[in-house]
Amino acid sequence: MKPQFFKHILGIIVFITYISAFSQTELKNSVLDAETFLPLESASVYVKNTTIGTITNVDGKFILVVPERYQSDTLVISSIGFKSYKIPVNEFDSTFDVYLEPDVASLDEVLLVAETRPKTGNDIMLRALERLPENLPDSSYLQKGFLRHKERNKKEFKWLIESAITLYDSSSAVSDEYLKINVDQVRKSYDLRDVDSLLAYTSYLKNQAKNIKLQSRNLKRDTIETASLIKAIKWNDNRINGLETLFHGKLNLVRNYASAKALFGENVLNLHQFKLDTILVENERKIYKIKISKSFDFINLETKGIYNDGYQANGWIYIYWDSYAIKRIEYELVAASSAQKSRSKTLYDTDINHKLVISYKEYQDKMYLNYVYYETPKLVNVGVAIDDPKTEIDESTVNKDERYYYTVQEILFTEIITNPDDIARAIENGWDADLFSPKPYNKDFWKNYNTLLESKEEEKLIQDLTKRYSLFKE
Repeated sequence: MKPQFFKHILGIIVFITYISAFSQTELKNSVLDAETFLPLESASVYVKNTTIGTITNVDGKFILVVPERYQSDTLVISSIGFKSYKIPVNEFDSTFDVYLEPDVASLDEVLLVAETRPKTGNDIMLRALERLPENLPDSSYLQKGFLRHKERNKKEFKWLIESAITLYDSSSAVSDEYLKINVDQVRKSYDLRDVDSLLAYTSYLKNQAKNIKLQSRNLKRDTIETASLIKAIKWNDNRINGLETLFHGKLNLVRNYASAKALFGENVLNLHQFKLDTILVENERKIYKIKISKSFDFINLETKGIYNDGYQANGWIYIYWDSYAIKRIEYELVAASSAQKSRSKTLYDTDINHKLVISYKEYQDKMYLNYVYYETPKLVNVGVAIDDPKTEIDESTVNKDERYYYTVQEILFTEIITNPDDIARAIENGWDADLFSPKPYNKDFWKNYNTLLESKEEEKLIQDLTKRYSLFKE
């Protein structure tokens, strides 16, 4: 009896240990400005000295799943320009909102600290680019993240994809060829777009056959097989909003700074001007807030098969005062050349063709991607428009609320892996960056996976999309 008794006790101990190791605590709340009582969007919420964290949504709300072993660690809630809020995880009260007080340093006081420090926005930016090899990771790593891909017109969601992804980067010391992305899991994938874009089909045919002379105005929808059109649409989805395009392209501003013709490369001041605005504070650290504006040359993304050139930059960049590490970039590309202005107005009804937010978090003295927001207009249902900047269209025939689509991709990175053995095992597996291929749903996987919290508006739109998608399947 005794051996069986001890086996029983041992089994209970192992079970309790297992449950404890995998138990989680869910933290959720709202973060507000203590002076205005307005919600703080994109505030960082994380467990200190770990890679566990999230950000607040447009309503200032967040949800964070914290493993039991971190219950005694410090939860930090911070936002640039505000004093941080810190409390042990196990003392956090989800019934009370968190209020952050504004915190701004004196610009004159900071600039007079030392004569050797750069004092203009351009000089500070150049110093930050010089320091990138020191501030970015210098060895291989993996990052786990959550991605939400939304496509909508001005009335409703047309497409929603939510995925878990893995990013592999061999470090910024080498080219972006050594950067890979894998789509691990998909939990929502609704597509109710009007996929009858003859423009995408025309571009697809031109890509498949060289020297073909073809215009969308010469095609008729009823002569094209639906399967062929869908294939063309998927091809267009990947070249416009594919993860490979986002991470390997010029808009990965900081990671790809060493690439030929990089936007933040050696000709950065020909493409941008930087003006120091003020000094802010986050976690007791001073941060330069610098305005990004147009410079001498147009910005060209040189996207194959698309006229994606003729822009000027607008936005903000936030750089740590002590280390010159880039903390956050808010970046827009606005149509500036006459050809791009005409094209953008005709096809998209907006001059802003690319809107990008990239934020970084410091971990083990290096800056890792924390959050990416990418918004771009997208031509899905051409209707009466033609991909010709000189084409005049009858505006009375265009329902702008329904016709003009735009895509938003948000990525929250929730885990950083630097262990060489874990990395080696991961890169031996097959990597597939195709965001748009369906994958089987794994309910257990998503139970404790940190995701981005939807805003109230998004939640309502997702519910509407879910209902319509269910009816569509029936």
